[in-house]
Amino acid sequence: MTVATHLIAVALALPAAAASLYLLMLTLLSRAPRPVPPSSARLRFDILVPAHDEAAVIQRTVASLRALAWPADGFRIRVIADNCMDATATLARAAGADVLERRDAERRGKGHALHFAFCDSAARGWADAIVVVDADSEVSPNLLQAFAARIAGGAEAVQADYGVLNPDDSWRTRLMTIALASFHTLRSHARERLGLSSGIRGNGWCVTHRLLRLVPYRAFSLTEDLEYGIDLGLAGHRVHYAADAHVNAEMVSGEQAASTQRQRWEGGRWQLIRSRTLPLLRIALRRGCGVCLDLAVDLLVLPLSYVALNVVALLAVAGIASLWMPSMQLWLWVGAGCVLALLLYLLRGWQISGLGLRGLLDLGRAPLFVVWKLLLLRTRGSAEWTRTRRE
Repeated sequence: MTVATHLIAVALALPAAAASLYLLMLTLLSRAPRPVPPSSARLRFDILVPAHDEAAVIQRTVASLRALAWPADGFRIRVIADNCMDATATLARAAGADVLERRDAERRGKGHALHFAFCDSAARGWADAIVVVDADSEVSPNLLQAFAARIAGGAEAVQADYGVLNPDDSWRTRLMTIALASFHTLRSHARERLGLSSGIRGNGWCVTHRLLRLVPYRAFSLTEDLEYGIDLGLAGHRVHYAADAHVNAEMVSGEQAASTQRQRWEGGRWQLIRSRTLPLLRIALRRGCGVCLDLAVDLLVLPLSYVALNVVALLAVAGIASLWMPSMQLWLWVGAGCVLALLLYLLRGWQISGLGLRGLLDLGRAPLFVVWKLLLLRTRGSAEWTRTRRE
């Protein structure tokens, strides 16, 4: 009984401690990277906006892009109206964008829409690089300046800081703001300082046509952004991080819409864990590739709610068993260390988010968020590109 109890504690402690130490390391290295000096290069950008029935928000996004601080003859705004049944295409044209209308009942999804637009951009031969911005987003005016500066310094793929446009809509959107500040900003700060890949986060990223020729875009899964970022890492390329440029997207505050969105994200992530972890680890070991090793670890570190549940289970088993087995107190200390590491990670994310006291109070609702995610495990999300319901 004693040996079995310790084995259970070890099985719970190893993943919890590994994830907590990894997140703690990133937290300690999360000071913002040094600014990159501006470049005098005048690159040309195709800004692609994939949109599926986004009539409610597409004009706001195009207006934000038209306000970019970049020569007007140096960028084009191109909206991909993908299998739309509403007025997305008409409204995007009225707002000043070029529109590519795509109809394909078989090959549906954001990945297919982007592949279609990438091929069109390459065939035209006008742009040096492509920028992807979601249809529900607003961007900082320096977005193209930040990308051009990194490209001039040798980068071929760049991810801008990705945040939340509507943090004050509800406690759920404020928690999402803290979550994105932790998952995107905190981790990307650390990875940029370590020379690792920030990965592609689906919104506000840039890739040169040269790199697209070397690593063609063939990412069609539910998490096409994460998939292509991994493909770049497997090919020996890292995604640089532009901390000074921002893309903020509208997050849903209603439970039903948030549930559908979360199921798609996490379903796609599980698919990539199964298909990409071993190839990343093989190349990491064979080539001594730190970028691939970090991408593999990033896949294996589950979302924070699951890590927290792992730690709670460890504390529960160790706490109950220590009542008659004093040696189990060691695992209580391990669990306490994990709690401290996760708390520091969350507080650093809250600090970066800039939400102040209100956001700190909303962290008290985090257990409700964890329970909600557990309930989502009972149902499966759609495999198609389903429009997020706007409120």
